[in-house]
Amino acid sequence: MKLNKEKMKQVIHYIVHRCQDKPNFGKTVLYKLMYFSDFNHYEIYETSITDETYIKKRNGPTPDHFDVCCDELRNENKIDNEKVPVISYHRDRYFSLNEPNTSLLSKEELEVIDDVINNLSHMNASQISDYSHGDKPWRVAEFLQPLNPEFVFYRDDEYSVREYDD
Repeated sequence: MKLNKEKMKQVIHYIVHRCQDKPNFGKTVLYKLMYFSDFNHYEIYETSITDETYIKKRNGPTPDHFDVCCDELRNENKIDNEKVPVISYHRDRYFSLNEPNTSLLSKEELEVIDDVINNLSHMNASQISDYSHGDKPWRVAEFLQPLNPEFVFYRDDEYSVREYDD
């Protein structure tokens, strides 16, 4: 798989635009919403939305090219971010500067992203990280190694989003 950077930028901007007003929304939540969007789409349609590589890290799946895409989105004046103090740490808060362009995203891709946002964006960073640790692709990967999307077909019922025939 080769990253579709423009599509990934559209996904990031779209999620940021939809979630920016949520008090729990920061980098960790954004990472996991991206991961579940890509991997849920893979389970349902057997293709990734962005072809991004997700790495197994301590707090869950992390998109490998996130910083590059965010830097470009900032330079294009589409998103911005700031560090917000939270009790004992700083949260990276992201916000959209204009309406996202979704021209590269299909109706089905947007539906999967919207489902992920509707089902998971209420979680804070700790909750969504813990939740991501239960997903089969993260569980079977080696630390600091890429997650294999093929393992979505072996997900536990709690994570599975595809209707399988018995």
